Amino acid sequence: MNSRKQIAMNAVLQAGELCQLVQDEMVSSDSIQKSDRSPVTIADFGSQALICKAIDDAFPEDIIVAEENADSLKKNSVLLERVTDYVNQFVNSDDSKFGDESTEMCENVSEVNVCDWIDRGSGDVGSSSFWTLDPIDGTKGFLRHDQYAIALAYIVEGEVQLGILGCPNLPHKLDDSNSDRGCLFVAVRGDGTSIYNTGDGRYLGNVQVSENASRLAESFESTHGDSNTHSKIADQLGLNQPPLQIDSQAKYGIVARGEASLYIRLPNPTYPDYRECIWDHAAGLIVVEEAGGTVTDANGVSLNFLSGRRMVNNRGVVATNGMLHEQVLSLISTQ
Repeated sequence: MNSRKQIAMNAVLQAGELCQLVQDEMVSSDSIQKSDRSPVTIADFGSQALICKAIDDAFPEDIIVAEENADSLKKNSVLLERVTDYVNQFVNSDDSKFGDESTEMCENVSEVNVCDWIDRGSGDVGSSSFWTLDPIDGTKGFLRHDQYAIALAYIVEGEVQLGILGCPNLPHKLDDSNSDRGCLFVAVRGDGTSIYNTGDGRYLGNVQVSENASRLAESFESTHGDSNTHSKIADQLGLNQPPLQIDSQAKYGIVARGEASLYIRLPNPTYPDYRECIWDHAAGLIVVEEAGGTVTDANGVSLNFLSGRRMVNNRGVVATNGMLHEQVLSLISTQ
């Protein structure tokens, strides 16, 4: 697991650097809309290409189940050229912050190479082990120059064993306006959750959930959940501070390091049958669990990462400091 951890950490950090560069230079034509009306940017594609390449170079037999594919990119020559230009800036970089990387050097990265690396993430759920990848979780937050995460997890026999959350815009301390930004959460099953600085790979310490954080974390986008019910539950629990409304799995990191005691995501009443994608929660789950917290669905059932790309057997997600969990589930059942 140590070799996978090192490769994954370096890949996510490199992808984060690409995303930050794109965010700084981005123009309106650098994103397109998918069939579900959600946006995808050149950073999504570039991030996925870099991470899939790194995994493929080191572990060519590993299966990767990622959010994006290159179909739409192949039909947009301008966007594909832009993605390839960005990937070229990073693919031969030797700026490894966590030891040596087992990646192959490619002098001339072509558009075909980039599409192939992106499509390396088109694996199927169902094998004994596989990776899940969301190259940019919270693309709308990314477009607003706000919070987003690069989420990578390694799953064995249905249980997440390794989770990496790269949050390039997340302050080291939420309540400190002068805080440095850029957090890499790393969780290994049985080994706790650590945080590193995304800028230089500096170790910032291990984290633990808190029983004293009287705050709710929920999605920034109100359509992503049942915000009215979330608010009612927070009130009933006495979580009296204003909720932290943040894009992406950065919310899991906030619970893990004790700045919120609850992250809840119940289905929007307009879409009661909505089911979450595995890459939106796998990395965050282990980050919270290894920090001492608890993660289930809204019915108290463990998240099932073997049912396909969506968790069809789970309704919503609840992540807590552990101490509140049963009380939260009880309150949900009465709503």
